This record gives sequence, C-alpha cells and structure tokens, in this order.
Amino acid sequence: MREYDAIFIGAGQAGPFLAARMAAMGRKVVLIERKFLGGTCVNAGCMPTKALVASAKTVEVARRASEFGVTISGEPIVDMAAVAARARKVTLDARSGLASWFDSLETMDVIHGQAKFVGAKAVSVDGADYTAPQIFINVGARPHIPDIPGLEDVPYLTSTSVIALKELPKHLVVLGGSYIGLEFAQMYRRFGAEVTIIERGQQLAPREDADISQAIADILSGDGIKVLLNHKILSVTKEDAGVVVETDQGEVRGSHLLVALGRRPNTDDLGLDHAGVETDQRGFITVNERLQTTAESIWALGDCNGQGAFTHTSYNDFEIATANLLDGGDRKVTDRILGYGLYIDPPLGRVGMTERQAKEAGHRVKVSTRPMSRVGRAVEKGETLGLMKLVVDADTDLILGAAFLGVGGDEAVYGVLDAINLGATTEKLRWAVPIHPTVGELVPTLIGDLKEARNLLE
Repeated sequence: MREYDAIFIGAGQAGPFLAARMAAMGRKVVLIERKFLGGTCVNAGCMPTKALVASAKTVEVARRASEFGVTISGEPIVDMAAVAARARKVTLDARSGLASWFDSLETMDVIHGQAKFVGAKAVSVDGADYTAPQIFINVGARPHIPDIPGLEDVPYLTSTSVIALKELPKHLVVLGGSYIGLEFAQMYRRFGAEVTIIERGQQLAPREDADISQAIADILSGDGIKVLLNHKILSVTKEDAGVVVETDQGEVRGSHLLVALGRRPNTDDLGLDHAGVETDQRGFITVNERLQTTAESIWALGDCNGQGAFTHTSYNDFEIATANLLDGGDRKVTDRILGYGLYIDPPLGRVGMTERQAKEAGHRVKVSTRPMSRVGRAVEKGETLGLMKLVVDADTDLILGAAFLGVGGDEAVYGVLDAINLGATTEKLRWAVPIHPTVGELVPTLIGDLKEARNLLE
C-alpha cells in the first residue's frame, strides 16, 4: 500500500490544480489519469472546438470579404485535414504544457491507469494500491448515447470523434439542438457541408428565453442550416449513401450523423460503492455545498458532481476546495453565480437568471432588450445579428441576469457578471462611463430602457 497525503482521480480542470497547490506546499500527492491530461477542455472540448470555430469564422470572413472592400477570387477552399491538424496541435501543446508542469513538482506523482476504490481512503490502479486521508474525484463526463432504435448499427459521430474528422460531410445531421450541437452545426455549415438540426423540443438552446432562442435559430437559418423543431426521433438506419433518421414527422437523410444529446458522468466504473460515495439516478456524485461527498474523506469536483458542466465551474470547484481546505475559508458552491457562453458566431454570453427563471423564482421583473443592429460597434464591424437583454428585480433594482447574443457578447457580458457578483444596483451601474465604441457601452442604455415585464401567469 503506497501512502500519500492526497489522491486525485482524473486530470481535468479542478483536481490537478489543487494537487499542484498541495505539492507546492510539500505535501505528497498522486494524480491518476486513465487517458489524457487536461480533461475534456483540453482534449475534446473548449480548446479543440474553439480552434475549429476560429477556422470556420475565417472561412466566413473570406466569403464576406467584398462587403468590406476586399477582393478574394473564388470560393474559399477548406482543407479539412489541415483544419483538424490545427485543432489537434492546440490540444497537444496544452497537454504537453501540463505534463511539463507536473513533472517539475517534486512531491507529485502522475500515474496513468484506471483507478477503482477499494475503500473510503484507498484506490487500486492496475494491481497497485494507494491510500490517503483525502481523495478528490475529477473524472468529468462523456457524450450521452441514448437508446435510439438502430443507432448501435450506425457509424455515428460524437462531440469527441467529430473533432478529428478529416473529411467534409456532404450532409451532417445533428441530433440535438443544445449548445454542443449548435456549435458543430454552424462550423460544418461554414466549412461547406449541408446541415440539418433535429430537436425534439419547441426551441433551440432550451435553457434560454424564447426571444434569445429564436434569435439563435435565425442566425443558424441565415447560414443555411435547416432547423427542425418538435421532431421526435423514432429510429436510425444505415444506407449506402449514409444514414436515415426517422422522426414522427418524416425522414431525414444525411451522409454523417452527429449525436449531441447531452453528457453523462464518468462515474460508473470507479467502484464508488466500495467507498460509500452516493450518486443520483443519472450517475452524478452527490455532494454538499462544499463539494464533499457522502464519504467524509472524499470530494467530487467538476462535471461529475452535477453542479456545473463548464471548465470555469470546474476551476471554481478547485477554488472552493482550496479556500476551504488550505486557506481557512468557508466558500460554497451555492454562492456561485453561473455564467456561460455559446460559441456560435456571433456568440452568446449569459449570466445569472433568464427572464423565465426570474419570474418562476417569484421576482417582479423589469426587462430591457436592444437589437445588435442598434449597437454602433456591431454596425461598424458589419455584424448586426442578435440582441442584448437585461433582467432586473423591479423591487430592489438588483440585476438578476443578462444575455448578450451578438458580436463580442461573450466578452461584453462581463460587466454585468461582475455587477451581479458585487450586488450592484442598476442605479450604480447606469452612471458608469463606458468606452466607445464597444458593445458593453450599451449596458447603461439598457438600464435606461428597462420596463416591467408581464407575469408568466397573466
């Protein structure tokens, strides 16, 4: 039995940073990873996908060059092998950087293999046992593959495998109209593929308000993507030319199929029952507001705890655990104000509550919206799709949430994100003197245009 001060299972965006912090303090730690350092973000998420988004944006800029007085002869040629290679290099460089960092830490060991619990303070890896008074699980999640008749007989793609695709699909059919599916749908349409999105719900990006969702659908439709809503998937079959998706409203044929129907935690093969660690029905590890599991000596960080499905929420889990365990703090995951982005072009920056969520929570709400066509910076850049939206409590003037769908929206929303975290009222924020010309300078204008919204029950 090899003894350590702490064991870390999974090398995502939470555990390794805590392990490195402990190692810098002289504590002996071991990081166990069964595949690649960096987790989803580095290997199959943020970094490679945003590299692909950048390539797709470049194609679109080239196509629109004449609008800006620049002449480019002919249609841009997309080399999918080169596009995939660029995304892979971004991943490999990041992975290599992590390996070099961990190698430099004298009291930190990195082991590659499958960890399984043999007790509340012990795990086994390839026949070797390791024990520590503290264990941290940071194993992430993977694409969820639903039980669709015929799917097991079709060579489908997931958000992981599609990244390495070196050929351009003739017609990519995307199952699922949420964030991952939408990003891949737009990028492959811009690369030159025909694209169809099949969504069973009434709107794309179902967490968003209806007006934001409709604007997203308009952006994608404007790119030539076919959006099918309220379509229940009945079965999938393979044919010589590709795949056939049978829905309750007819058939959709394509050359390639991307399954983007959610994610599931990588917790089913850890032997959690041997450690007394409980999970919910979906497999997410049950944690308290300080990220401690039902086993006193074990914490769960990142996607696998169901408290956030983003790199930044995973990293914030690291910050919470570090503050509480090493710095004498008392931070809680329930204090977190969630923000996130959707990286279609133009992007969506979201923070706090939607209008619907605010009303359902009992707030009397004031709302302000502004189309990006009335934002000077967007007009100057020739990118006027989308809208900005601000949600405020009518009784306290506290800002509850915002959605900035438009050029620079993922950056401009930071002003509102910071204001919410500081507990600022609209009266404080409206007198800020912003920089011109920017997208964020319209926040005081949004505040000036606030109007009370109707109640959901009216």
